[in-house]
Amino acid sequence: MDAAQRRSGILSVLEQAGQPVSAAALAREFSVSRQIIVGDVALLRAGGADIAATPRGYVLPRDAAALKRTVACVHDRDGMARELEIMVDNGCQVVDVVVEHPIYGQLTGQLHLSSRYDVQEFIRSVSKSSAKPLSDLTGGIHLHTLRCPSEAAFQRVRTQLDQAGFLLKE
Repeated sequence: MDAAQRRSGILSVLEQAGQPVSAAALAREFSVSRQIIVGDVALLRAGGADIAATPRGYVLPRDAAALKRTVACVHDRDGMARELEIMVDNGCQVVDVVVEHPIYGQLTGQLHLSSRYDVQEFIRSVSKSSAKPLSDLTGGIHLHTLRCPSEAAFQRVRTQLDQAGFLLKE
């Protein structure tokens, strides 16, 4: 298998996957090193492929026709899991987290969380890591980009975040 065939295969695996696929898993699949996969993904992105890197692996963003909305939140680290659960429980995908850093400007972390399982895995990853969530840089203030199935789903998220005390007030 040559490099072009491998890159085509990577896209095929990602299209069929129902969850993020790690570089290590792709490396095993194609009998190459993880670094080769990272390079292949970089080349695919440079060629226009919409591949997102999440904490659990690579994904192709799905349901591009879904409604994209942004919500501003504030909470401490203890509120992170509940906040994310509210979003996914209402059918929305948490695409990313965004903070405004005083030196670097906008910093974005890709999440692509769609289920409670995704949220639990993300929280487990955060708790095992010595790295801090981006919202720690801004006193808990952050934005999330959501992909929602409808405006009603987004409004349910806003209402529940407000009731939980997580919605940033104007």
